[in-house]
Amino acid sequence: MSTIGQVIFWLYFTCLLESAFGYDVPASYHPNHTIPSHAIDLSTWSADDTIAAIRRGSITVRHYITSVLDHAQRISPLNAFITLLPDEALRAADAIDHAITRGHSPPLAGLAIVVKDSINLAGYPTTAGTAALLHNRPPSTAPTLQRLIAAGAIVIGQTNMHELAWGITSTNLQPFAGPVHNPYAFQKIPGGSSGGTAVAVATRVVTCGLGTDTGGSSRIPAALTGTVGYHPSVGNGGPERRYHDEDAIVPLSPMLDTVGLVCLDVEGIALLDSIITGRPRVTRPAKLRGLRLGVPPVLWSNLDVELERVVLGAARKLSDRGAVLVRDDIPNLTTIGRFVQLITYHDPLTAFPAYLRANGVAGVDLRSIVAGIASPDVRTAFEMILSDVYGPQYPYIVTVLRPFLQQLYADYFSRTGVDAILFPTTILPAVRIDYVNGSGNVSINGGPPVDTDAAFERNTDPGASAGLPGLSIPAGMTASVCRSVLRSTGLLAVMRGCSLSDLRLRKFWARSLLRKDTRYLFSCASFRRATLTLSPSTRRYNN
Repeated sequence: MSTIGQVIFWLYFTCLLESAFGYDVPASYHPNHTIPSHAIDLSTWSADDTIAAIRRGSITVRHYITSVLDHAQRISPLNAFITLLPDEALRAADAIDHAITRGHSPPLAGLAIVVKDSINLAGYPTTAGTAALLHNRPPSTAPTLQRLIAAGAIVIGQTNMHELAWGITSTNLQPFAGPVHNPYAFQKIPGGSSGGTAVAVATRVVTCGLGTDTGGSSRIPAALTGTVGYHPSVGNGGPERRYHDEDAIVPLSPMLDTVGLVCLDVEGIALLDSIITGRPRVTRPAKLRGLRLGVPPVLWSNLDVELERVVLGAARKLSDRGAVLVRDDIPNLTTIGRFVQLITYHDPLTAFPAYLRANGVAGVDLRSIVAGIASPDVRTAFEMILSDVYGPQYPYIVTVLRPFLQQLYADYFSRTGVDAILFPTTILPAVRIDYVNGSGNVSINGGPPVDTDAAFERNTDPGASAGLPGLSIPAGMTASVCRSVLRSTGLLAVMRGCSLSDLRLRKFWARSLLRKDTRYLFSCASFRRATLTLSPSTRRYNN
């Protein structure tokens, strides 16, 4: 098999674990502080808890959605939403309540979700956080989102994001959008570009939401807000792609773009994934002992010192529970991954016109979109796109370099026999919001300044560029943050890949890194190998 992309077909996994965010919701946003008389405390509810409560009649969908909308209003200082949809959500709630009284409860039973404002929602503005698309009203909903709605999910709002999804801070400088704030450190970034979705989940407005992920845009904000982020398989497209939303996402690169999921726990990821793909949830346990996890030094080098303490501690706990950590390296992985991501500097030249045509957006082209960009970091990038700076290198990147990157992974898995690759999602914790540039430079351990986006995407870029799936789960908190929170959490999930010839689902249980009664399950089928990530959260109550 010449490349790992040729053997990617699909990945299925699920985890059963206690929410990584249940211990320490920020006090100023906790629903226990001011709960209206008609509201309910959603702080301890998982997605399955919500569905079960509705099905047994403990609460109506209208009551639940009303409480969700109340909570969304209370966290408004965090700027998680571009558009709230209260009237539409309540109408949908009434319709599902009516169906339930007639004995027809849909699978998701009115579960509230949020959707990133770059994913098509029929009839409503899909802005991608930029002014030129304020009047973009797609004629149809993205297939991934439509499957969830058809199963009884209720969209309560469209979430804020880094402008045009070009950045990892979610510091959007458009006046109608504004920067998204981290709920645990108001003056710090929540990660991006799907920052609004991650914040809505982290503050328990909803248990699950949709983002996108081209180079880390769901996993990075999950890592910085204590939530779980999932990048599904993309492969080389076609049957290797897990979610299909062509011309239904404001694009960067159709080759790499995908809807991503952000949830409170991995069980929520598994629930939504089962609805989107039509595949059953896997719940049968097996053992962690003997699982081989690759920990290539290239993905564990030059880490923030506090972050390094957290992720190494989590890796040791996996080893203590029987996992085998394999330390063989993957030379040049991050460098090649960054080069392959240069695809995103050329693809918009054709992807944007295709998206605008498919969605009937008149009077707008890529140049007019760029002219309306408010965030300096995004404007600089899109001016480079208009100049097609990397156009001459594009054929080489697509036909030589990306297959070479995929082959690096294939060779690594073949050589080491590992089941998955374990690494920190980001190499540093959340940094302060840059209100001038959107994204500027950061320093790691007092070193020279480096580009913020490049630093945060260093570990997530390569797998995404190769089309591999990835799952990010909190592993703990940095020491400076732990001093000002109630309790530190440290949960880790991994995914295991199977060879193409092995069509059986393989399932693995592991014990929680913190609590003996917490377990998670991960499994896959018809897939060569999977990447996984490990995420320390940067979370605290005060700035």
